Amino acid sequence: MAKRNANPNHSAPPKKLCRVPDGYGIIKIGVSGSADLAHLGLDVFERAKEVGREIARQGAIITTGATTGFPMFSAQGAKDECGLSIGFSPAATEDEHVGTYKLPLDFMDVIVYTGFGYSGRDLLFVRSSDAMIIGPGRIGTLNEFSVAFEDQKPMGILEGNWDTDELLKLVIDAAHRPNANIIFDSDAKALVERLIEMVNKRKSIGVPVYNSHDGWSATGKNAEVIL
Repeated sequence: MAKRNANPNHSAPPKKLCRVPDGYGIIKIGVSGSADLAHLGLDVFERAKEVGREIARQGAIITTGATTGFPMFSAQGAKDECGLSIGFSPAATEDEHVGTYKLPLDFMDVIVYTGFGYSGRDLLFVRSSDAMIIGPGRIGTLNEFSVAFEDQKPMGILEGNWDTDELLKLVIDAAHRPNANIIFDSDAKALVERLIEMVNKRKSIGVPVYNSHDGWSATGKNAEVIL
């Protein structure tokens, strides 16, 4: 069945892309959130699309878990602005992606078929992104948050009429680990701006490898930064 593009920008070539210092490449901002938004009201769909629009407007690439719900509508928003969208699928092939996982192909320019299931996909998705935006979500979103938290990746928590942002504040407080790379904001434009600024700063000085504090390490020697 042929795709129906309500917006001609959805099939148009990407336009403005934002490069980071020293030719590193284009900033990739991952969007994490629930695949099911039915319980969150109509406003959440527009909030998701606005996140994607801002990522594209500010010249970054949107990355997602190639799923439905908040990530898909964010990808739609990015395509509204002729942005570039990359999805990381839990499936090994397109047939498995559509037939087994029942996941969409819409609003993605590139799909990486990881073949690692949901949890493995989450790791590759987060590690392949320069920064993460966390919207309303459930256990999969918490898994992606945890990976980004461990890596001290720049992360923006989108505040809204859901409880995920409040839950994550409790998780961060209970972790008892210093992490200056997490920001909270209800405004998508401000969130994306701040994340791009953080990524540019990190790339200009180099990205360290952090000690997870989960156990004794002769390499880490109790230091905050290992490398």
